Amino acid sequence: MSLSSPPLPVPPSALNRLSSKGSYANDDSPISNNTSTEASPQISPRVEPAPVPAKQQQTLLSVAFNQDHGCFSCGTQTGFRIYNCDPFKETFRREFDGAGISIVEMLFRCNILALVGGGKSPRYSPNKVMIWDDHQSRCIGELSFRSEVRAVRLRRDRIVVVLELKIYVYNFADLKLLHQIETLSNTKGICALSPTPKTCVLACPGQRKGEVRVELYSMKKTRFVQAHDSSLACLSLSLDGALLATASNKGTLVRIFNTADGTKLQELRRGAERAEIYSLAFHPNLRWLAVSSAKGTVHVFTLKPTTEEARSEAIANASSEPVSSPGGINDDGLRGSSSSLLSSSSANAGSSLAFMKGVLPKYFSSEWSFAQFRVPEETRAIVAFGTQKNTIVIVCANGSYYRCSFDGKNGGEMLQLEYERYMKPEEAEEETVSI
Repeated sequence: MSLSSPPLPVPPSALNRLSSKGSYANDDSPISNNTSTEASPQISPRVEPAPVPAKQQQTLLSVAFNQDHGCFSCGTQTGFRIYNCDPFKETFRREFDGAGISIVEMLFRCNILALVGGGKSPRYSPNKVMIWDDHQSRCIGELSFRSEVRAVRLRRDRIVVVLELKIYVYNFADLKLLHQIETLSNTKGICALSPTPKTCVLACPGQRKGEVRVELYSMKKTRFVQAHDSSLACLSLSLDGALLATASNKGTLVRIFNTADGTKLQELRRGAERAEIYSLAFHPNLRWLAVSSAKGTVHVFTLKPTTEEARSEAIANASSEPVSSPGGINDDGLRGSSSSLLSSSSANAGSSLAFMKGVLPKYFSSEWSFAQFRVPEETRAIVAFGTQKNTIVIVCANGSYYRCSFDGKNGGEMLQLEYERYMKPEEAEEETVSI
């Protein structure tokens, strides 16, 4: 079975170089036998897997959304699977005779994917990125490194490979190395790449704790944003790269920045207690931000309008019939004020003591979430906005899938619309899954 969209043409320049062997000399660079700064693709010899016990053969290794959040991919101990988000369904799967794939990075819905081997018996070396053409059912190129690949990001003209201490940016057409970025230790592979064709923005950890480096490739500029005092835990870019959302390893605050000038636009509070932030996702029209964390609650925050579409929606909500709002609830179980303290019915909740801003601690002037959903199971989860209006999709590391809706005017508790299992319970061992 293959993807439903037409094949993405692979440039002849990439195919012609399949037999060449490029490399690099330094420890974190692609391996090479010459001094060229380009990494050449090549067909990788298969890493022969050792026999894998039946239970381990189906274990989930990773789960991730594609660029527009319309699909999500899973790496397993025996291959990979692709699922459609709404309506939920398995699109296809590839099994590799007990050989594992730890990273599956989609390129929207086309036939080209980036694969990295992993698990008990890796299909490919964890130090290599394999460019897989599903229409041909084979790898058409590879990038080799001297250390483990932590993450891969794709757009139609770029391949970004994240190592622990370095990030490499390649031209997709010929796999020519375009840029190298040094970072702080980045074992989580934290990196975001805007997917829209008009602008190319990359965000990653800088070389200082809590710093985000923003590469504005279309503008040929680099910005450094001191987002947090503690280390970064998660970051996300809007589709056009105009907005950046960040969270630190404390996980109490999420901050929104303008990537063009690095200014902070908004500060959102998840709670007062520490918690790991698993994912941040912008709504396509920049009206909302969804957040998932170790507290088990998925939050939706209202963003200050930065686009015409978002402004129109905000005006429509504000001019609607006033309705009593239940207010927001943070992860500490504290309820925010009703909408009487807010400028519109669709704004984030705030403390009833917010009028004492500057006198009381910063906590009391925080913006709390507008809508919430508590995942019934204790599991890690990633979140994205659904294709239908005011819906979110939650994909969990234990193999669960949820689709929920929220009231775009009043917020409050979300309504669960759908629950599915994309992996059987015995196939999703929490401690092995990367999200």
